[in-house]
Amino acid sequence: NRKTFSASFKAKVGLEAIRGVKTTNEIAQAYGVHPVQVGQWKKAITEQAETLFDIKRGRKTVAESADPERLYSEIGKLKMELDWLKKKSGSEPVSVRRAWIDRAGDGESLGLPVSHQCRLVGIARSTVYAPAPVGVVSDLDLELLRLIDEEYTRRPFYGSRRMVVSLRQQGYGVSRKRVQRLMRLLGLAGLVPGPHTSKGHPEHPIYPYLLRGLSVTRPNQVWSTDITYIRLARGFVYLVAIIDWYSRQVQGWRVSNTLDAGFCIDCLEEALRCHAPPEIFNTDQGVQFTSEAFTRVLRAADIAISMDGRGRALDNVFVERLWRSVKYEDVYPKGYETLPELLTGLTEYFVFYNTQRPHQSLGYRTPEKVHQSGQGGGVTISNRFAETGG
Repeated sequence: NRKTFSASFKAKVGLEAIRGVKTTNEIAQAYGVHPVQVGQWKKAITEQAETLFDIKRGRKTVAESADPERLYSEIGKLKMELDWLKKKSGSEPVSVRRAWIDRAGDGESLGLPVSHQCRLVGIARSTVYAPAPVGVVSDLDLELLRLIDEEYTRRPFYGSRRMVVSLRQQGYGVSRKRVQRLMRLLGLAGLVPGPHTSKGHPEHPIYPYLLRGLSVTRPNQVWSTDITYIRLARGFVYLVAIIDWYSRQVQGWRVSNTLDAGFCIDCLEEALRCHAPPEIFNTDQGVQFTSEAFTRVLRAADIAISMDGRGRALDNVFVERLWRSVKYEDVYPKGYETLPELLTGLTEYFVFYNTQRPHQSLGYRTPEKVHQSGQGGGVTISNRFAETGG
């Protein structure tokens, strides 16, 4: 039988993940749970945190504040929302919907019996009691993740087919399905046109691409962002960074043990606190960047939002070059084992990268000097991404 967990246990594990000291894999192993559950409980805490400050206000319930006519209207609205939810959830894999079921009945289920929960998400009650998956990512998968990351850093245009060939040449008899699963775990997609690359959330709006034919001639004209994977001794974490296209200066960065929008928003807000806002902010169509919470920050700062179209991920070439520099000059040689070690190392490296490391494309000047002077940087974007002056 699958384990059930109390609300206090879930809170403890979720808070451990929020602290950001250990990888999801380490936390899962320490508490005997699946890494997916760690991410879910962390997300639940962060999404519900603000409600703690509403409790003391003693807001009235619908029954106390609404008249009968309004109550009937609310019931009708809830029924429509429930019908919509059932329709949408039916398109999710059974494995995903099964993870929504709370057998403990300790809060997440809102008191709903397991049978009722199963009916709402359209799965058989018996599937809930299937054997639980292994609690941690296997050593072989961690090794494959490392190899995929290194190969992708060298050749970011590789998709799953070429990655399979590369791994098989190194003696790993992997299937394409396994490689696709691991690449999804890393948030990777080849930079060539193809189906289902840069897949976003179906309910999130996609903004137009604003960079075609644009000449970047000044600092803070265009920023862009991306996420990469970093392997540690016992698990992996995600690194997001924001870079200025004119100077190549890193405007902000964050590390997280889960791939969610929260740490991307923290990174963006930090960059806007420390630097003048850009005129245009360019991203891919990943769910972290298309989320309402992320785009709301950009809209509030009156920043034009640009999103790469399918097959235009080469426009993020500056961030891809940054990842190669970070990994080959710092992460791979130093072999960080823990998250605190990584954070200390990256803090030192990004200071070095911005203020001391000369860039050939900048006339062997540093990003900081080019950014401050407004001279010596720049790029022109065409349909095939032709770089000039940078």
